[in-house]
This record gives sequence, structure tokens and C-alpha cells, in this order.
Amino acid sequence: MSRPSPSAAASGIFGMRIALFLIVVFGVGCQVFGSGSRSMPGSEDAVHRIVASGRLRVGLSGVQPPLNMKGRDGGLIGLDVDLAEALADGMDLELVLVERPFAELLPALRRGELDLVISSLTITPARNAQVAFAGPYLISGATVLTREALVAELDDQAALDSPERTWGVLAGSTGEALVVEALPSAKRIAVDDLASLIPRIASGEIDGLISDLPFVRFALARSPGEGLAELPSPLTTEPIGIALPPDSPLLVNLVQNHLNTLEYTGRLMEMKAYWIGGDEWLAELPD
Repeated sequence: MSRPSPSAAASGIFGMRIALFLIVVFGVGCQVFGSGSRSMPGSEDAVHRIVASGRLRVGLSGVQPPLNMKGRDGGLIGLDVDLAEALADGMDLELVLVERPFAELLPALRRGELDLVISSLTITPARNAQVAFAGPYLISGATVLTREALVAELDDQAALDSPERTWGVLAGSTGEALVVEALPSAKRIAVDDLASLIPRIASGEIDGLISDLPFVRFALARSPGEGLAELPSPLTTEPIGIALPPDSPLLVNLVQNHLNTLEYTGRLMEMKAYWIGGDEWLAELPD
């Protein structure tokens, strides 16, 4: 299918231990998560400042394909970008995309340097204790990308959690938290750009990486003939949401309502079908 314009537009092998560590279960587009979303009496909600400014500042890493990445012309593209554009358009605001390393996005949001974070961000209890969330707009899961020759060996947690294994992760991600919590015996390499790990996996320098399923599928599509493969089952199931400042219930409500509208009208499904269900967008990437 053609790409929708912005304006028109598992069970895990670790079982309950990891499920309790990462998963928040809820229906798509029906629930707002915001443990810190109650404003102090007399305080001004962030939505007033945003509307007065006429701009919506959305933070993203720019290195989490196919949700956010650089296109052939150097501009940002991906599901997260289309979603941000649709939200800004619906709110009649100018969109300002702000790139930061993934681990710096939530701190920047809490400091008031960003209005939203839309960057393949899993909703977890630990994060929700610091910021509010709208969504989810996508259900994903942590998945292992490795070499085809290793797939048969990596059939249980003991095989993954070995001092002989080295796993790459995105710094500050739930993939990194998963390795720390569930694979403490394995070595861990945390980077700001997961794509930099792909040649190291293919060469045998490291055993693989752990990331969201969409990125793993992207890596496989971009690296044919490299002998890479994903493990058959995701390690977790994770809800991906939009992070908002704490103590801003009006902003949370506004974003959730627009997200619900995109869901109910089918525009969000069109975006996901293009960026996750197909591969036409690969032509938009640099060679």
C-alpha cells in the first residue's frame, strides 16, 4: 500500500518472571497511564503553555527504525514521526522534532525541554512513576537478533544467560533492563545506535542484540545474506506509548483523545500497516 500522509494519515520464553518485570496489560487506545498526572491546585497545566507557544516539541532518538530513523534526504521518518505529525496537525500546532540519545529523552521531558516523547518507548511501572503515558499505540516485544548458526543453541534462558554470551542493547532501553535483570551472567554492550551492532553480530564479535521486534525485522530486511536470524519467540510483550510530563492531566487527556481518534478512524492502522506491515519504506532510506 502507499504511505499514508501525516495529515491523512507472546508469550515469552522466560515466563512469568519477565512478564511481571516489564508488562502492563491494557486495551489499545482505552487507558491513560499517569501515576503523576495530578496538578497541584492553582498550577498551570502544560497544555496552556503549549497552546500559547503554538508549537509541539516531540523528542525521539532518530535511530529506532522503523519507528524513527533518518531518510534519504536526512530528515526524520517512521511511524513515530507520522504519529507526531498527525497529533500536531490535529492540535493545530507546529511540530518541532527534537533528537536526543534514547537514554536522555525522559530526563529532558521531566526538565520541561520536551512536550512529548514518541520514540518506541515501552510503558513500564518504573517509567510511569516518573512521567505520564498515553496509549499504547503499538504492542511489541523484546526479541533476539543473532546469527542463524546460533538459533538452535539459544533455546532456553540458560543458553542466553551464559558468561560466554555477549548481547548488545540500546542504552536506557527495556532491552538493557531485561539483560540486567534476566541475563546477569551474560556480557552486555549498551550503545546509542543499535544499527552499529549489526556488523559486529555478522562478524561473530558479539552473539546478538535484544530489541523491539520492529527493529529486529528492520535489521533482517536491511541485511540480507548476512546470515542473521531472530529467535522464534519474543522474550516479552511490551506496550509502546507516548510519554508526557507529570502533573499535566489536561495534556494527557488531549493527547489520548487525539490518539483515540486516530485509532477509531483507521489512520493509526494505516500508519502501522505501512511502517511495520510492509517494506516499501526501505526505498526512502539512504543506500
